[in-house]
Amino acid sequence: MTKLINQRAKFSLPRSNTYLNCAYMSPLLKAVERQGVAGILKKRNPATISAHDFFTDTEKIRKEFAKLIRAEPNRVVLVPSVSYGMANVMNNIRLSSKDNIVVAAEQFPSNYYPWQRLQHDTGVQIKVVAPPEATLDRGRHWNDRLLEAIDSQTKLVALGNVHWTDGTLFNLKEIRKRSRDVGALLVIDGTQSVGALPFYADEINPDALICAGYKWLMGPYSLGLAYYGEYFNNGKPVEENWISRLHSEDFAGLVNYRQEYQPGMLRYEVGERSNFILAPMLLEALKQINQWKPERIQQYCASITQKPVALLRDAGYWIEDEAWRGYHLFGVRLPQGADINAVKKRMIKNKISVSFRGNAIRVSPHVYNSESDMMKLARALIGK
Repeated sequence: MTKLINQRAKFSLPRSNTYLNCAYMSPLLKAVERQGVAGILKKRNPATISAHDFFTDTEKIRKEFAKLIRAEPNRVVLVPSVSYGMANVMNNIRLSSKDNIVVAAEQFPSNYYPWQRLQHDTGVQIKVVAPPEATLDRGRHWNDRLLEAIDSQTKLVALGNVHWTDGTLFNLKEIRKRSRDVGALLVIDGTQSVGALPFYADEINPDALICAGYKWLMGPYSLGLAYYGEYFNNGKPVEENWISRLHSEDFAGLVNYRQEYQPGMLRYEVGERSNFILAPMLLEALKQINQWKPERIQQYCASITQKPVALLRDAGYWIEDEAWRGYHLFGVRLPQGADINAVKKRMIKNKISVSFRGNAIRVSPHVYNSESDMMKLARALIGK
């Protein structure tokens, strides 16, 4: 596998800023920008949009995403957001007050509020699993706690592949095995991992995987992707739209209402999925990611972060051990007594874009970054 080289030339990022914040929002590739502009111009003259165009790009998107995660394309659907994808899950699970749902502490709200709603409606218990306070082997111990929390009353385990605030990696293979042992669903928010960290549906076998498109999938805002497993084969979607029904390609026959849905999981797709501006952008982004490959993205991010991470650790900063995090997203925790507000000011002064989540500085480089970008961050944090 050939190594990636720096890809900054494919982006329009200003040289004056150091953008280490892909976990917040990815910059657009120049090629993705061009697709967006072309989509706007196409909508300017709707006579150029045929009935066939309502289906072509979305079918290509499903195939590209299926290629990325090694899945069947007819199990992939377009969604506008993670919350929408999770609502389809929420709409198809039956719970009682005797049951429980296992989540990680402080995971992203779109992967918590749906279960909070179920708790309100059914009385189901939500088991929130916190990380250990000690930093030694933190990732391993957090994973052990998650496995211990899954019991015979667990009906759903809802996690990210990595934690969105600090990049802690969850051992999905072991969690999947444990959830299957007790008959629980495994639902993954892949927003902060899929596209930059290898994820294979044929290995993990999640019941659902939901991903926003505007971070590591390098696409536009308001369009994402979901994968649904066999549990959802005959489920009830959160909306009933025309394009998800059988033979919706026949515009003249749309007045002949159908009970049947399109094959696979298409019943779960959002209405107006054909978005003639955003869909081509997401398609172009997915093509580029499949060309780069997540394994090579991880390899590249590892190469530019090893030296600055060592420098930060020597200066007293804590960063999770590499065995329990990805190289594309990690949290940097300050030495005891350090002033977080002073750190924020240094980031602004040096024009470095990172995120502050909880008590961690979230750093998320990509292939447009370099080791010098990371060294600039390290020196700014240390105060040199």
